[in-house]
Amino acid sequence: MIFGCHLSIKNGYFGAAKQASKMNAGAFQYFPKNPRSLSVKDFNQQDAIACKEFCEENAILTVTHSPYPTSLTPNDKRKRDQVIQSLLNDLEITEACGSIGVVVHFGKEVSHLTLLESYQLIIEMLNEVLGEWDGNAKILLENNAGMPGAFGTTLEELVQIRKLCDYPEKIGFCFDTCHAFSCGLWDGENWSDLLEKGEKIGYFKELQLVHFNNSKYDTRLGKDRHAPIFGPGYIKESQFDQLVNTTQLANVPFILETPKEEIPHEKEIQLLQEKWGDHF
Repeated sequence: MIFGCHLSIKNGYFGAAKQASKMNAGAFQYFPKNPRSLSVKDFNQQDAIACKEFCEENAILTVTHSPYPTSLTPNDKRKRDQVIQSLLNDLEITEACGSIGVVVHFGKEVSHLTLLESYQLIIEMLNEVLGEWDGNAKILLENNAGMPGAFGTTLEELVQIRKLCDYPEKIGFCFDTCHAFSCGLWDGENWSDLLEKGEKIGYFKELQLVHFNNSKYDTRLGKDRHAPIFGPGYIKESQFDQLVNTTQLANVPFILETPKEEIPHEKEIQLLQEKWGDHF
């Protein structure tokens, strides 16, 4: 199993890679630039190359996460143009650092649009970005948190959006355990059913990353509050065990986005490796 966490790039991309190595992590996630801005970053190419080479030498997988303001359902043309240019910049940095792809939240239902028009807007945004992108890094669509039936909370939605996009080969998926738990997609008891469904529609074939988070709230309450894997969360250790023991996930990185002030990520990675590291 491949375990890691989200790391800061305050010391550069190479600095984050060296920190992951010190933590004995097999993977890490990072923001390619300021997480609160859609501004385009003129990044340090040498730093990115050093990160890529170090991770290749040390068998560390990496992935980026788009900044918080990134939206595949922007409110207006100005925001739309900003998101497109920002995502292209994210993909460029992701590629330069040798990372798998950039995680992007599915999008939200737009109040003044019909449900179908909201889906269509996501497809248009993906087509516009990926039509200009010719690198290997992918956009990784992440399942949404929310109440049962909320927009972007089902595997079928993610698979269908990818299928309807002009560039499906440039799109993969990121599965967030807390998001899935919040809406009841995975309630802790239905993993075998979810796995069967995901296999049938081709979801797991394109899964590139798991955001490995416990939940501070019970399932189907629509609350997206992360908790440590072995802390006082509502997802039981035995329920995580079903997920971790899934052979389809054997080579997929599990990235912690848990509150590190409760359990330091280095310690949590150590606990994960002790319990599940040698499963495959």
